[in-house]
Order: sequence, then structure tokens, then C-alpha cells
Amino acid sequence: MSRLNELARNQEASEFWNDPQAAKTLLKEQKQISRLVDRFLGLDRDINDTEVLLELALEEEDQSVLVEVAQKLAVIEEDVRKLEVERLFAEPEDAGEAIVEIHAGAGGTEAQDWAEMLLRMYLRWAEREGYKSQIMDTLPGEEAGIKSTTFSVEGEYAYGRLKAEVGIHRLVRISPFDANSRRHTSFAAVFVYPSADETVDIDIDETDLKIDTFRSSGAGGQHVNTTDSAVRITHVPTGIVVQCQNERSQHKNKAMALKILRSRLYDLELQKRREDKDTLHKSKKDIAWGSQIRSYVLHPYQMVKDHRTNWETGNVSAVLDGDLNRLIQEWLLYEARESTAVAS
Repeated sequence: MSRLNELARNQEASEFWNDPQAAKTLLKEQKQISRLVDRFLGLDRDINDTEVLLELALEEEDQSVLVEVAQKLAVIEEDVRKLEVERLFAEPEDAGEAIVEIHAGAGGTEAQDWAEMLLRMYLRWAEREGYKSQIMDTLPGEEAGIKSTTFSVEGEYAYGRLKAEVGIHRLVRISPFDANSRRHTSFAAVFVYPSADETVDIDIDETDLKIDTFRSSGAGGQHVNTTDSAVRITHVPTGIVVQCQNERSQHKNKAMALKILRSRLYDLELQKRREDKDTLHKSKKDIAWGSQIRSYVLHPYQMVKDHRTNWETGNVSAVLDGDLNRLIQEWLLYEARESTAVAS
């Protein structure tokens, strides 16, 4: 509350808007803190109301009210768990939007189909959580699936939660593309970057950019396939390459590609800061084929296991349908324990 009061006092100062960038950053922080305070106060009210309801049920020995109390307590417990998880978000960028990339590994159609399954999983998760998602670029596979895709997820703590997914994801199943129904192992890589919104100061020198246009290889009708509407941007100093071909307009594709580039450069800057503090993002450093963070096994048994936290579940279909919160929560708790151990 003291930080919230301090932010309110800052807004009353006459020089508050002298630095618009700093003002926007403070307003963003105030909104995030206010939201957490409101949720905490709401939980406190719910607990008090449930306590009164429990006393009433016990006095009147009303079994139906006791059932209602149990249901309310289950909801409160889940809300408390969510607040506990949000307490683990220590970095300012955790609260913002995320840019997600998925790349199919070696293995052709099998891996490309797996990459598309992961895309569906994350879009379903975003929908469940009330987040807004937008596919920014997709390179389809030759026969099925996708070779790569980039999409944004907009909502509070989207990046803080989705960064739990960075790494190699491994699928084991009976291949639907194998006439002999043999078991196949497929890999796909997931990268997550914090979106660089208007409060983030990322300067891009136009002279550092190499911009190419080309014809889209994806769906979109005759217009997309016969004009150079797709855009590829290379940031020469860093070698970062981004592209967008999902929009029908070259102008829109360029704007989207620049948004992705700003986020990639923002992530690069954050990595440098972490290295300076000897807290390099381990999940980024460990990305390599064969060092998967999570396995999804559909045959000969059903299991999803996160190899970092050792948490697992047999309900694979639910996970692939977007039920990721427990996996994300376990990783956040694991990261918090690791950080505490390093600090001590």
C-alpha cells in the first residue's frame, strides 16, 4: 500500500508528465499494484463471508449450506494459489505481453505436426485465461503442420507465465503419418520474448536494418500469393532475423515484423542485464536438441512430465487442450527455490 500511495503522490506533482516515458511506466506499475490490492481485499471479503456462512450452517446443522461452504472454500483456495504465483513475478517485464515462437525440429512432417499441436495448446491456454492472442507469422509444412510460427499473447503476466515454456518439447506417439503405425519421437523448440510496449525504450536505427520483401508461402488467397506482401527484416548488428507474412498488406507485415524485432532486442538487453548479475536465464542457455524440458508421451502409456520440476500428470489430453497452469505454477515455484538457494 505504501508504494501505491507513493505512486499517487507522484502523479500529483507538477513535473509528473515532464518525462512521458517515465510517467507511462509509473502508471503501468500503479495499475498492476492496484489490481493486486483489489484482488487481495476481495479475497479477504470472501473469506469473512464464508466464515459467517460456515457458522450459520453449523448452528442450523444445514448440510446443503455446508456443501456450499466447501465449494466457496475451493474457489478461495484456487484464488489464493494464483496470488501466490503472481507474487513470484519479480521482474518488471513479467507483467506484460509475450511474443512466442515455435520451431519444428528435425523429422519433417512428424515434427511439423507436433509444432502445430503445441500452437493449438498455447492458443487454447490463452483462451482459457482470457488472454488475447494473435498469430503474427506462420510457415506451413509441406504436407501437414507448421515449420514455424510466431504469435503474441496479450494480458497481465502473460510473459511471466509463458516463459516457463521456453525450451525443447518432446512428443512420443504412434505416428498418424506412418503406414506401419510405428512409434515416433518428435521435437519442437519454444522461445518466449517479453513484448516491448510503449513504456520500453528500444531505439532501432533504420540504417541497421536490411528489409526484404517476398511472396507469402502461406494461405491467404490469390492476392497474398501473387504480390510481395511478406516482409523479412534483418537487424545487422545482432544478426536477428524476423519476418511476417500473415497480413495481406506489406505495410502491416512490416509493422508486425518491427514489433517482433523490438521484442527480440528487448529480450537481448534483458539477457545482458542478467548476465551482468550472474543470473543468466538457464532455460535459454540449455536449449539444444536432446535437452528437452518436457515430454508428452501418448504411447505406450499416457504422461506429461516436466524434467525441470519432475512434476507429471497422466491427463495428457487435458494438457494438450491448454490445461497448463499447474505445470507453469510448479516451474515458477521451482525457479523461486533455485533463486533463493543461489542467493544464500
